Amino acid sequence: MSFADRLIIKPGSKVNLAKHDPDETCGFDKDEAESRLDAHRKRLFELQELLYAENKHSLLVVLQAMDTGGKDGVIRHVMTGMNPIGVQITSFKKPTPEELDHDFLWRIHKAVPRIGEVGVFNRSHYEDVLVVRVHELVPRKVWSDRYEQINQFEELLSCNGVTIVKFFLHISKNEQLERLKARLEDPSKHWKFSHGDLDERKLWNDYQRAYQDAISKCSTEHAPWFIIPANRKWFRNLAVAEVLVETLEGLKMRHPKPAFDVAKVVLEE
Repeated sequence: MSFADRLIIKPGSKVNLAKHDPDETCGFDKDEAESRLDAHRKRLFELQELLYAENKHSLLVVLQAMDTGGKDGVIRHVMTGMNPIGVQITSFKKPTPEELDHDFLWRIHKAVPRIGEVGVFNRSHYEDVLVVRVHELVPRKVWSDRYEQINQFEELLSCNGVTIVKFFLHISKNEQLERLKARLEDPSKHWKFSHGDLDERKLWNDYQRAYQDAISKCSTEHAPWFIIPANRKWFRNLAVAEVLVETLEGLKMRHPKPAFDVAKVVLEE
């Protein structure tokens, strides 16, 4: 069974995060995983070049997690093998006044990668059924309608050549605590610490329920969710890389045929 088959949430599934072990490693040890990850980075470079050359698809990678879940780590360790010219990373923060004057998907659509390129969302449109729900920033009727709006939006992208993969980096509450402590103990990581993280931590159970609903309602054939066990960073990185390689290879991409007769090209000495 492939990584994708193990970790994908099939459409119509009812997700219970308590049944997904964040310590899972699928039988790998750290040394084996890091060696395999290195090979995947090289393969991702090849596949990204092919994606650009064929110019028929784009790849959108959505990363969601609780605070300290490892979104930045995945970008740093998995995407590092790709050509940065063809990768666009977008971090979605609190909406600006201009963004709030539009529908919630307006700022998202603008950041969708062009054909031939890779886009990575560090947080995403799912914040509008997560943070917005937990903090009661809009009425229930508003955020509950957004699940179907998101599904329709992602189907539109899929029909127009955008391949979408969505990763929830699943850590335990205890692991989050250890990572927050590490940020306080290491002066080089103080900049990462925010008192707001502690406020959000108090809402852990509310966020777990919000994630369960978002993943259950929005894992579709055209835009699947993958729950990535993320307590062990080395396995988290391997699992994401495995799914990305499998996804891109599944596109059956080919180098385009030249628009000229290669045999007739004469290069002067």
